[in-house]
Amino acid sequence: MKLDLWLLLGSIVVIVAIVAVRLAHRSGLPSLLLYLAFGLVLGESGFGIRFDDMLVAETLGLAALVLILAEGGLTTRWSAVRGAIPAALSLAVAGTAVSIAVVAAVAHWLVGIDWRLALLLGAVLAPTDAAAVFSVLRRLPLPARLTGILEAESGFNDAPVVILVAALSAKHVESPLMMAGELVYELVVGATIGLLVGWLGARALRRAALPASGLYPIAVLSLAVGAYGAASVAHTSGFMATYLAALVLGNSRLPHRPATRGFAEGLALLAQIGLFIMLGLLASPDELPAQVGAALICGFALVLVARPLSVLVSTPFFGLDLRAKAFLSWAGLRGAVPIVLATIPVTAGLPGAEALFAQVFIIVVVFTLLQGPTLSSLARLLRVTVPDRAREIDVEAAPLEELHADLLEIRIPPDSRLNNVEIFELRLPEGAVITLVVRDGHSFVPGPDTALQAGDELLVVATSAARPAAERRLRAVSRRGKLAGWYGEHGDQ
Repeated sequence: MKLDLWLLLGSIVVIVAIVAVRLAHRSGLPSLLLYLAFGLVLGESGFGIRFDDMLVAETLGLAALVLILAEGGLTTRWSAVRGAIPAALSLAVAGTAVSIAVVAAVAHWLVGIDWRLALLLGAVLAPTDAAAVFSVLRRLPLPARLTGILEAESGFNDAPVVILVAALSAKHVESPLMMAGELVYELVVGATIGLLVGWLGARALRRAALPASGLYPIAVLSLAVGAYGAASVAHTSGFMATYLAALVLGNSRLPHRPATRGFAEGLALLAQIGLFIMLGLLASPDELPAQVGAALICGFALVLVARPLSVLVSTPFFGLDLRAKAFLSWAGLRGAVPIVLATIPVTAGLPGAEALFAQVFIIVVVFTLLQGPTLSSLARLLRVTVPDRAREIDVEAAPLEELHADLLEIRIPPDSRLNNVEIFELRLPEGAVITLVVRDGHSFVPGPDTALQAGDELLVVATSAARPAAERRLRAVSRRGKLAGWYGEHGDQ
């Protein structure tokens, strides 16, 4: 096929996938299912496109997961996940271990799978999927701590599982003690590399005056992906390094942060589209029916036993009530990560790995279809929603190097508490001033008694020293109003 025809086909596929995002948003269904269905339609049983190279699928799948994890870290607010980190780490470690043990026991005793494949199935299904979690949960008005636990868990639990799946897929499986030691080493050193890359990258980008604003998103994402490469070269966890480097970079005071987040979200969405369509092409519909029974048994064990038990075991000391734990149990969505991980034993030539891949594919499709659309209703039923939660303001910053100042662009969302606050009531720090307001397409210079309105765009000039305090004050007022300080709200990220 000629290049122009491939380009035409590729653009049509992407446009159809983008339309699918809109349909998924309305239905509450994770868009990954529509992408998978699209891949199945394009595959051998549909339009006849054949793709069965597991090694290529594994390589491209892992590369796409790096981009998706990087986007997750860049768009996660530290203020939202800071208090959730202990619970998320406990879920990612202890909860993952419990989930693997339960699913492996069910697969071995009820389905008759040998212990090695049973442990592999449990490990492959253990991690929650960052793309699925982010796409569904960020539409729900949940408490920041609950959302933070689920988002951080999905970012953390990929790393240990990838190491475990690779070890179990090797020709010679190491002893449990050696495997545990290797797991701890790779996670600790990978985390150290990620934090170091993020910290050094943030310092460098704050000092650099790049000639074009579009270079900042490219530089940030390159640093996050570079953390994966550096950690992998050091034979440590690249996924842990990527997520932590992106988390540090996304929460540093860098120029053009909203543009960077938008760029990362777009690139991650493109990676998701390509990844899920590729996985749909990879699946053979003719081979799936034979594995439906085993997949449903293991899937129900995962959703109804393993996940709730892992939540109960790993979160007893974090102040979560039963309603929050029930929602955490149902919100452990699976997506591309288990399917990509299932390609590792196939490429390693492990006997029975093809059946395991089919089982994982069925479990992801069936139970994502079951869980995704019901999350919103369950959140309301359990009364864990926060309907009056104020949205965060977006702050776009451009450096004015020669003036040692920054130009901030603030967009006031519809439900922000900045609405009807007069400018003098903001009490911005010395060295920060609102220089222009854009309202309904018209711009004007505000006075002290100008009342801000939802939908306004503000241009704020702040000295480098005053910028952090100005941002914190604007965030605080947006969250709690002009008396934010009385409520203990200081606008920290």
